[in-house]
Amino acid sequence: MTLIKSISGIRGIVGGKTGEALTPVDVVKFAAAYGTWLRRTNTSNNLVVIGRDARLSGGMVSRLVAGALQGVGLNVMDLGLSTTPTVELAVPAEEAAGGIILTASHNPIQWNALKLLNASGEFISGEEGSEILRIAEEEDFDFVEVRKLGTYQQDETYLAKHINHILSLSLVDRAAIEAANFRIVVDAVNSTGGIAVPMLLEALGVRMENILKVNCDPTGHFAHNPEPLPEHLREIRNELKNGSYNLGIVVDPDVDRLALICEDGTPFGEEYTLVAVADYVLKHQPGNTVSNLSSTAALRDVTVKAGGSYFASAVGEVNVVNMMKEHNAIIGGEGNGGVIYPESHYGRDALVGIALFLSHLAKFGKSASVLRKSYPNYYISKNKIELTPDIDVDTILDRIQTRYSKQPINTIDGVRIEFDKEWVHLRKSNTEPIIRIYSESETRTTADNLANKIISDIREVISDRK
Repeated sequence: MTLIKSISGIRGIVGGKTGEALTPVDVVKFAAAYGTWLRRTNTSNNLVVIGRDARLSGGMVSRLVAGALQGVGLNVMDLGLSTTPTVELAVPAEEAAGGIILTASHNPIQWNALKLLNASGEFISGEEGSEILRIAEEEDFDFVEVRKLGTYQQDETYLAKHINHILSLSLVDRAAIEAANFRIVVDAVNSTGGIAVPMLLEALGVRMENILKVNCDPTGHFAHNPEPLPEHLREIRNELKNGSYNLGIVVDPDVDRLALICEDGTPFGEEYTLVAVADYVLKHQPGNTVSNLSSTAALRDVTVKAGGSYFASAVGEVNVVNMMKEHNAIIGGEGNGGVIYPESHYGRDALVGIALFLSHLAKFGKSASVLRKSYPNYYISKNKIELTPDIDVDTILDRIQTRYSKQPINTIDGVRIEFDKEWVHLRKSNTEPIIRIYSESETRTTADNLANKIISDIREVISDRK
């Protein structure tokens, strides 16, 4: 079984032994620790907003979290089936002390997680996360007596509020989208995007009869691997190949990642979701952009062309957001399809990404495949190595860094090595027991070969230490 405790929350496989998997005991302990931290650091408001994706364990985990928060004296507003960005918007709107999103994002059906927000509706900092982990580990919390228990209320209006907020954004052009008369296929992997995305499209002027819903019933029975990668999207790609639709839209279970499929069934490229949306924003508002070290160089190229400056952060939404604030970036995100648009809020939001991309495509006046060809063409090879308890990741990274010491190296997050026009980035995942190895080049073959060379080096280091 797997239980991953990190500064960003707790994530694990549901079922098993306490401390080794995401059991009810672990959920309650961690929720109580978070609630205790809130009460110690925020005295102005006792409200916490929670919401969840549609995965099968969601209802159980949500009830446990709500009860634990009430038990430490906090009031709970439960948005029910929702999205990560919806909860992020609801926290400041309700002037809440914080929020918890119950989702394991792109992880398979047996996983779930508690993702923690501060009073701004943004992910907590590393320092805050470390304190919550300490409270949980030491069980440094007390539950209140019965007359001081927190209250519980449900509010299912926030998806509609979220969509109305998106319609108010200055660069969302509903008239252009409606005039384009788009025909769109949506794959929401049977989670909450099946509710939110069609609702958004209709609000943007896409006619109901022009929306084909694939895997949009929020049962939590994921129809395919929930990570929106091309190899998992055969069904929607086949629908697009039939030639009756202009675009395919794919979201992950909690709707913070956006992948697009062109009208001919070819992937637009998850890396290029942010590139295209940033290009649209930069055409109307020149400025700076940010993505993480594992994201495509195409965003840098588009930004520089528009007269702005590009900055690269460590992997992780909180790191991207911090750098965006530091450099006053007008848009940023991650190469996994995560779009962060500060005019809306500082969080990855697939719904905002959809609205901005459709505005861009409508005004571009040509197909999605033609739009994709207008951008610099890079290929990223995404690979991983499963970790076992005996593997010392720090030693591996040190040895690789030494081996390539003559190349430009960035160590703010794992090890990123530059090779002229290519790069490779290796780092330990924050959400899974793996080492991620990403490489990029102007050709797929070179990117794959570079990744395979580094993987071979890593396996050699592991073998040497046995």
